[in-house]
Amino acid sequence: MKRLEGKLAVVTGGSRDIGRAISIKLAEEGAKVVVNYYNSESDAMETVETIKSLGGDAIAVKADVSNLDEIKSLKTKVIAAFGDKVDILVNNAGGLFARKTLQQLDEPFFDLVMGVNFKSTVFVTQAFEPLMGKGASIINLSSQAARDGGGGGSSLYSSSKGSVSTFTKAMAKELGPKGIRVNAVCPGLIGTKFHDDFTKDEVRFKVASGTPLRREGKPEEVADLVAYLATDEASFMTGNNVDINGGLVFS
Repeated sequence: MKRLEGKLAVVTGGSRDIGRAISIKLAEEGAKVVVNYYNSESDAMETVETIKSLGGDAIAVKADVSNLDEIKSLKTKVIAAFGDKVDILVNNAGGLFARKTLQQLDEPFFDLVMGVNFKSTVFVTQAFEPLMGKGASIINLSSQAARDGGGGGSSLYSSSKGSVSTFTKAMAKELGPKGIRVNAVCPGLIGTKFHDDFTKDEVRFKVASGTPLRREGKPEEVADLVAYLATDEASFMTGNNVDINGGLVFS
């Protein structure tokens, strides 16, 4: 029997890169998957079609999860499609958007980064927690940047991910008595469009070369960890920020 057979998973930002890998992995483990997206409809549909080709069940739902009204709409569509019980919530939506120094920061950029990375995690969790019961699992996507401050020009990104890590610990305490586990995953350098867009090749090479395993990580490796945290095999794990960075940074 598959480890997540009969469960329902909601994955924000689930259309591509790490989100896509997570959506597919959860489906491979037997879960029905709601693939949330905002801009990348074609990527979301490709992810859904991949899941269906593997014999799984998935739908794509557009919503800006930094907007409370759209979070409510996402919740309504999830209930309409699959009912009012959610077993797994993966708060994966996030982004760097641009590298800016302190003096380049402005309020709109602050609101964008904190909204997509942290506000979404808070209010998506708030929306779906009432649908979750004993044995449910919430997995937040934090970052190695939450531990080390990130690379140049990523102060808001790293700060937002630090907020996600702290929120994870707080929710583990608050929701634990209900039997809901809350953990976070903290990826290091993973080979994705994120780094294609915002990290120079020479920097990626230097970081990978300085990693004990001497390489970048793969989205599928992050997805494997998320899937584990969603299963009953991790039933006594909550409040953790689990590193996956090839040994570059230790807890």
